[in-house]
Amino acid sequence: MVTTRWMRAARAGLAGAVLGTAILAGGGPATLAQDANACEPAGGVQLPEAVDGKFNVAMVLIGPHDDGGWSQAHYEGLLHVCEYLPETHIAYVELVPEGPDAEQVFRSLARKGFDFIIGTSFGYMDPMATVAEEFPDSTFLHLTGFKSNGRNFGNFFGAMEDYKYLAGMLAGSRAKMDGETKLGYMATFPIPEELRLGNAMMLGIKETCPECTMDIRFINTWHDPVKERDGAASLFDAGAHVVFTGADTPANAIVAQERGKWAVTYDHPSSCTLDSCLTAPYWIWGPEYLRIAQQVKDGTYTAGYEYFDADSMAMGLYGFEEGQELQPGVAELPAEDIQLVRDTLEKMRNGEFTRFDVFAGPIMDNQGNVVLAEGERLDQSDLDQFPPGAPGAECDPCMYWWADGITAELP
Repeated sequence: MVTTRWMRAARAGLAGAVLGTAILAGGGPATLAQDANACEPAGGVQLPEAVDGKFNVAMVLIGPHDDGGWSQAHYEGLLHVCEYLPETHIAYVELVPEGPDAEQVFRSLARKGFDFIIGTSFGYMDPMATVAEEFPDSTFLHLTGFKSNGRNFGNFFGAMEDYKYLAGMLAGSRAKMDGETKLGYMATFPIPEELRLGNAMMLGIKETCPECTMDIRFINTWHDPVKERDGAASLFDAGAHVVFTGADTPANAIVAQERGKWAVTYDHPSSCTLDSCLTAPYWIWGPEYLRIAQQVKDGTYTAGYEYFDADSMAMGLYGFEEGQELQPGVAELPAEDIQLVRDTLEKMRNGEFTRFDVFAGPIMDNQGNVVLAEGERLDQSDLDQFPPGAPGAECDPCMYWWADGITAELP
């Protein structure tokens, strides 16, 4: 595992890397770094080639590598691997749809000799699982899913629910201060991840605005600026004062700016440049990708299921990281609410408050049912799955409920 000092430096550096360059802000092992100018990835919509004599790493992206969101955050993590892992060649394929197209891309990359292949979208899971069985000499890593073969196909994700919970506190505080208690969440697909994040937001909102409610719109896409804009507008038209997004672009902040309202963006710090943006929970993939890539290169990687928490320093909350200033819509919030966020974030970073504390009882659903009684907590299988869960990893109550305060029906 890379050191906390290094990860804090990476977090500060990537927070300022709004133009798509992964740079450490000091503290990294410079003696291991390659010339950053040498890290020119082969990539685009065409299949890249592996390079003889190099450790070849390929990444498959659901959106464009410079989307200012989810895909760009992963792309910057890929650049970080190249810069800090000697004799490495990196490549990417962008705008790859989930499903059969992804399977063809994974198979082609393996045939071309890539040693380490990363898939960055939920719908890549089954295609990658299939291809991994065909190419035992390549290592496959899937993001946001839950499957692994225990050999050359692993799964990897992080507890973004921690940061959505904190963002919920800020959004609830803003809504309460403005006397507008209705919020909205523009979700992507009806999968456990999106319900988990929506519930985490609502639980955070309730910490600062017990009377607040939140509506949900599913837009069934990860990256579509037009649909995202329409979805955000729909929620604002229905009375939402603050709109969260689970998608890739800052469309919700753009619409909020036009309407004189507020937004919480996602994935990348550059998504939160408009004054209408309160904050952005975002990813810092570089140090974690580097750790795993080094293990794959050394032959020590154990394929399984990894789920890192806030103490990994692999996530950030825009405005609350070193070198950042609070967004205008947050700076004027009640001091006690800002301090609550700071204190909770510090506990998260110290490992004293985890995803299981976010989802700790008592929790009621929006139908008046008890999800968790006082003293009860969800398990990892509950966070990841709809009921009944996978064979051998069954869950109860699982993640098919909306928290109290959410006004939408279950998908």
